[in-house]
Amino acid sequence: MLDGVAEQKQHEQTSPKIATKSNDDESSHQGQQQQQQVATAPTSASQCDSQQSVDNGATTKTSQQFQLSQFELVRILNSNSTHKSVALLGHFRDLSREHQAIVTLEKTAFTEAQVQTTSGESERNSFFSAKSQLRTEFINDVYGNFQCLADPEINQLKVTIIYPASEKHIVKFAAQPKHLFEETAEDYQTVTLPHLEQEQLSLEWLYNVLEHRKEQDRIVFEDPADDGTGFILLPDLKWDGKTLEQLYLLALVHPRRIKSLRDLTAEHLPLLRNIRDRGTEAIRKRYGIGADKLRVYLHYQPTFYHLHVHFTFLQHDPPGIQCEKSHLLATVIGNLELLPDYYQRATLSCVFKETDKLYGKLKAATEGGGEEPESKRVKLE
Repeated sequence: MLDGVAEQKQHEQTSPKIATKSNDDESSHQGQQQQQQVATAPTSASQCDSQQSVDNGATTKTSQQFQLSQFELVRILNSNSTHKSVALLGHFRDLSREHQAIVTLEKTAFTEAQVQTTSGESERNSFFSAKSQLRTEFINDVYGNFQCLADPEINQLKVTIIYPASEKHIVKFAAQPKHLFEETAEDYQTVTLPHLEQEQLSLEWLYNVLEHRKEQDRIVFEDPADDGTGFILLPDLKWDGKTLEQLYLLALVHPRRIKSLRDLTAEHLPLLRNIRDRGTEAIRKRYGIGADKLRVYLHYQPTFYHLHVHFTFLQHDPPGIQCEKSHLLATVIGNLELLPDYYQRATLSCVFKETDKLYGKLKAATEGGGEEPESKRVKLE
C-alpha cells in the first residue's frame, strides 16, 4: 500500500491544490470576487518557496513566489496536536503589509522509503542514515527517549498559503467554540437557502476546473457526459497527491444547480451511482486501492455549495468524517431509493462555529419562532 502502483509515479502532484471555499469564507455579496492565491506544496524545512498563478479580474499573475523568510507572524490562529498542524496569520513583507496571509504548516506522513535500512540510494533517503543524529533526552533501564535531527530532504512540511486572506478566511481557520444545530426542512427553505443566495462567493475557481481552464494536469478521471451524470475526480487540497495512506480525492459534478445534499432527489440517482461506480474504479486503477478500502461520503453543511463527493482511504481519519457532518454515499443512495424527496423532508444535523453568520440566523429564527432553542442547538465543548 505504501508503494502504490507504478502508474501513480507518473502523476505525482507538484501543482497547487484545489482551494475549497466554505460558507465561512464566502463574501457578503453574491458574485463578489477577491484577488486570492492558494498555494500548497510539500517543502523541506530549509527550502520553503512555492509558486502559484492567480486570477485578478482580467489580469493573471504568474510565478508569484512566496518566501517564508518574508512572512511576519501576527498571531497563531489554531494549533492541532492531533494532525500536527498549525494555522498562522500574518503578511509577507516583500508583497504587501496591507494584505493579510494565512499560512498552514502540517507534518507529512512517513513513507516506506523513509524507513528503509538497506544500503545504497534508498538508505540515503531514509531516517536510518548517517545524516540522522540522535540527541538523548533520557535513558532508563531498557527505555530511551531521543530527539532525531533528520535530513531536511525527508523531513518535509506541507505548506498551504491563502493570500490575500479575507476576514471570513480568518474566521474559518481560527479556533473557536462549535455548536450542533438540527436544521429542519423549513429552516433550510426560510433561513439557509436565502442566506446562501445572498452570501455565497463566486465559484469561478471551480468552474475553471470543470471547463479545463485550470489544473488539467491534476485530473485523475473525468466522465464528460452531458446527461446530468458527468463529474471530474481530482485530489483534494488536504492531500499531497503522493502519500497513499492519506489518499483524499473529490468528485466535482458537472451539473451546476445542485448545491448540496438538500437538493438531491431520486432524479439524481444515476449521477450518484455513476460517481460511486466510476470513481471507485478510477481510484483502483490509478492507486491500487479497492472500493472496500474507501470511505465515500458527502458533507452537510458542505465547505462549498456545488455538489461534491469525498473519497478517502478508510484507514485515514481526515477532518470532517464525524457522524454529525458526513453522510455515506451508499446511505444517501439508499435513502433516495426509499423516499425520492428524503432530503427535502429530513432534519439534518449541522456543526457551526460560534461566529458563523448562518448559525446566528438559524438560532435567531428558532428563538424568535417560540420553539425551545435548547432542543435544537447543543454547544460542543
